[in-house]
Amino acid sequence: MLTTRRGVRILGAADLDEFLALARLDPVVNVFAEYRATTTRLEPRWLGGEMWGRFEDGRLVAACHVGANLVPVQASPEDAAAFAERAASRGRTVSTIVGPQEAVRALWDGIGFAWGPPRDARWDQPHMEISTAPAIEPDPQVRRSTLRDLDELYPACVAMYTEEVGVSPELNGGGDLYQARVGQLVNRGWSFGRYAEDGTVLFKAEVACATPYAAQIQGVYVAPSHRGQGLASAGMAAVVALVRREVAPVVSLYVNEWNTPARRAYERAGFRETARFATVMF
Repeated sequence: MLTTRRGVRILGAADLDEFLALARLDPVVNVFAEYRATTTRLEPRWLGGEMWGRFEDGRLVAACHVGANLVPVQASPEDAAAFAERAASRGRTVSTIVGPQEAVRALWDGIGFAWGPPRDARWDQPHMEISTAPAIEPDPQVRRSTLRDLDELYPACVAMYTEEVGVSPELNGGGDLYQARVGQLVNRGWSFGRYAEDGTVLFKAEVACATPYAAQIQGVYVAPSHRGQGLASAGMAAVVALVRREVAPVVSLYVNEWNTPARRAYERAGFRETARFATVMF
């Protein structure tokens, strides 16, 4: 049964194939949503939230992931307005709205009055990707992180998150959960770094999510004492080479418009802008 006059309902396991077909219309931009769908089979108890779908004439035309993040999938402004109507009526349960710029703006136009002012809003984030060998020589000292690296890696992850997001992931008792997340990425082989002889993290990056079509990078960090030395570009080249060989053929990320050093590093490594994202944080 449709739950609003705009044709929005919660998707379930029976909708998985149709959802995947929708997400794969742009498998790089939609990598997060496809990853969540394939790993949870759209079962709410595993999803930790819901996946909403919007239908026209019985056909799924757009979707929206509703968990810790609100993420539109192939949503036009009209689709986003329909999702916003449902979201505004139930109150805010998410910490972030993130996705293609136009859809996020339309979501916020329909939600902001009900959810109140955000902690931060980043409306202009280049989405970048690479589907070829890196443009420069990869750093040969970048390797997969191991559990033996955690004592040094975890503080670097906290520092990166705090610098990027503006609050510590350990706030309000979140340290255990965040540490488990870092360990999970290491166990999956999705954490990469260059380490000094004493174990200090000089560069790091992680795969946040991946499908057979694409992998999205997060958490790129260079130790403050080693910035400006080219570690980010050569390190990202190494990550691209490793990920394309062993995880997925296309590597993507999104970055703040104002972060000129990071954008230049990614461009040197061979990334090119393919879309614009926006992020609203609470």
